Amino acid sequence: MEILRLTNIGLKLGDKQVLNGLNLTVRTGTIHSILGINAAGKSSLAYLIMGCVGYQPQSGQIVFKNEDITQLPIHQRAKKGLTLAWQEPARFEGLTVQDYISAGMKEPAKRSIEEALDMVLLDPAAYMQRVVDKTLSGGERKRIELAAIYAMHPELVVLDEPDSGIDILALDNIIALIKGLKKQGTTVILITHREEVSETADVTSLMCSGCIVQEGKPREVGKRFKSR
Repeated sequence: MEILRLTNIGLKLGDKQVLNGLNLTVRTGTIHSILGINAAGKSSLAYLIMGCVGYQPQSGQIVFKNEDITQLPIHQRAKKGLTLAWQEPARFEGLTVQDYISAGMKEPAKRSIEEALDMVLLDPAAYMQRVVDKTLSGGERKRIELAAIYAMHPELVVLDEPDSGIDILALDNIIALIKGLKKQGTTVILITHREEVSETADVTSLMCSGCIVQEGKPREVGKRFKSR
């Protein structure tokens, strides 16, 4: 059963055609990775799925849970169970970590918040009452954002892995987080430039020049990615 379907998506940003006739189907309860090099259009695809301002497709259709959401704004998509982990961590100054994580939970519970922090390797005793401000590093804020998403239990999350810079979590911890999301019933779209991360997925789509050029088992798609 599919949870998300994109059909013949075209996206132009300024004078540049970023997505061109893109088709993608994501099945419910799976981890679906989007693999590609820098400038392949991966992050633009993530922002388009979420409905970010400026990323409205010029052609095509986006269907989420059998509903056409092509024209829906970001806040309405979020209410329907879609969320996105940004490449750069969001800043919510002044809230405690506990309050920040609980804000997105349907039924806030201390134990669930502690579990989410454990999942991203942050000690709950040390971080629950920390304030989200400039005393936290970029890596800490990113982990807290991931913990909030884990605690939120979204129906579908788009994880957009940074293309450069210091890794926020080690590979085995990234894999544990992704599998933890799947175990709790969240469908995951994993956007990455690393084939070893992509192998976490059930299905991988290879993206090049704004199109999906191959889809299949992660290792098979990864071989083509490495060879090119």
